[in-house]
Amino acid sequence: MIGSTFRKLAAVLAVALALGMLTTTADARAGGGFSAGSRGSRTFSAPPSTSTAPSVSPMQRSVTQPTRPGTVGSAPAAGGFFSRPGLLGGLAAGFLGAGLFGMLFGHGLFGGLGGFASFFGLILQIGLVLIIGRFLWNMWQRRQQQPAYAGAPNANASMLHDLGGSGFGAASGGGTPSANIEITPADYDVFERLLGEIQGAYSNEDLNGLRRHLTPEMVSYFSEQLSENVSRGVVNKVSGVKLLQGDLAEAWRENGVDYASVAMRYALVDRFLDRTSGRLVDGSETPEEVTEVWTFMRAGGGRWLLSAIQQT
Repeated sequence: MIGSTFRKLAAVLAVALALGMLTTTADARAGGGFSAGSRGSRTFSAPPSTSTAPSVSPMQRSVTQPTRPGTVGSAPAAGGFFSRPGLLGGLAAGFLGAGLFGMLFGHGLFGGLGGFASFFGLILQIGLVLIIGRFLWNMWQRRQQQPAYAGAPNANASMLHDLGGSGFGAASGGGTPSANIEITPADYDVFERLLGEIQGAYSNEDLNGLRRHLTPEMVSYFSEQLSENVSRGVVNKVSGVKLLQGDLAEAWRENGVDYASVAMRYALVDRFLDRTSGRLVDGSETPEEVTEVWTFMRAGGGRWLLSAIQQT
């Protein structure tokens, strides 16, 4: 019985390892594989959907501190994991309560579970429940934090601007074009240029070049990626970056800083090469397509800088 349980556990670990290897491949390119950065007060609110990016992953990493809806600068509610509402909090509290009751009635923390093998089975079940619960929690959180935007659509933002293929258009499918600030054709030109220049600087491991186009927060994330590549003995070469389609999700101003979140679908050749021999380690010479939402910021009418990337 115990041997069978260990074989099942080994199979689960093997699947997890395989998925981890797949994630490594998907994590190539600048900012690939994670959603991180800051979007001002909207950091933890999902950008409106667009025809290019109907759905966007929530922010995973940010220096911006989350606030509770309806409050300013408040800290997250105390209580941690078990205080979360809905399915996840209830299941976690239920598992904890079952263990405590077992101890109180003399069965031990894992009493009544059928011994050592059942304990491993319980661990696997708890892991599955937590994964499902976290997915449901993220959906609930995004629904609760979805902001309402006021103001009439900006006519200039609804104009199709031909940039590298289909180009940038207005947000659609529930998105709101720029309601607070005007995004001009010149701004769209800058966004497309930054897409290529940032990927190029990342490919060349040029931190000074990245600093010219990124906020300090994003520089830290990209520097971390590059350091991991050095440790693995590989270099991530990105080439042939071409914008295929893009549209504006939202644009606004707060505290004298302009923000613009832009959905972009672009093509690129993405490869991992051995740092010593130049041999292809991962990736392909064939162009692939990627869709991400990039948020740019500028202070006091200055230059646009990349402040966040979110996966779709």
